[in-house]
Amino acid sequence: MSRRSEGSTIASNRIIADRTPEVGERTSAIDRKLLTYNKRQFTENVTGRFIAMACAGLLVVVVLSITYFIASKGLSTFLVNGVSLGEFLTGVKWDPEGEPAVYGVLPFILGSFLVTLLAALIAAPLGIGAAIFMTEIFPGFGKKVLKPVIELLVGIPSVVYGYVGLTLLVPFIREQFDVLGFSLLAGGLVLALMILPTITSVATDAIEAVPQDLRNASLALGATRWQTIWNVVLHSALPGCLTAVVLGMARAFGEALAVQMVIGNTTKLPGGLLDPISTLTSGITLNMGNTIQGTPYNNALWSMALLLLLMSFVFIMILRILGRKKLVNK
Repeated sequence: MSRRSEGSTIASNRIIADRTPEVGERTSAIDRKLLTYNKRQFTENVTGRFIAMACAGLLVVVVLSITYFIASKGLSTFLVNGVSLGEFLTGVKWDPEGEPAVYGVLPFILGSFLVTLLAALIAAPLGIGAAIFMTEIFPGFGKKVLKPVIELLVGIPSVVYGYVGLTLLVPFIREQFDVLGFSLLAGGLVLALMILPTITSVATDAIEAVPQDLRNASLALGATRWQTIWNVVLHSALPGCLTAVVLGMARAFGEALAVQMVIGNTTKLPGGLLDPISTLTSGITLNMGNTIQGTPYNNALWSMALLLLLMSFVFIMILRILGRKKLVNK
């Protein structure tokens, strides 16, 4: 080894020896900083935890308060005014201002269920079919064009849907079938259009969540594209698709203004799709402003609101059950 190389080696060793203490000191300083009690960080953690707990507690209090308020008002019909629960739920005559007053809400209950079921029967196949088209058939066109259009439909106010149904759908039904036009069919079609974006969006997310390996395995076994979609993709995404349908039904069941504009708002039991009906929401919105607080008429309307609240809880329970099945399938 030459003297020049020996000298460079000795110089480099000295440089490393000189730098090593600095690196060690820097590392020890970082360790001390990490291990040192940070009062500011502790304060931020405690503050964030307190704010989160306060928001969660406030949400629980608000929900319980709303439930208690509606329940106390709704139960007054039976506990204070002495109306029979069986007569209230199964009666077909609604005449709260008669002598004697009659409170039968079966036409309202039946109307709400019929219009919701009709809307779901129309919107569910269309929504799930659109979701399959966007994810399995033409995903590029679906994500760039169709999905933004569907998202725009979600933001349209319900009064717009109702006005479109009032000016276009009701006259069309009147001309085609020679009836009044305000009917169960009109309400079901308007609600189907309203819940279609919700069903399509949720179903699209459920189908996109199916692993691609399942599709590849099905195709590798010799299945066709449609067999793979029907037997593999839809079967795996079934809980999510059912969740989409239930979410749409929950929105349809609680809709008031759009349905009120096209269904006719009669208290008679419907005999067919072309007959006018009334729902719980339309009955409440039309009559609540004409009553005095604390009267039996007003309490009966609050009882109808309590029925709506209980149905909302039922829909939430169904969604929870479907969500658990979805996790088990994964």
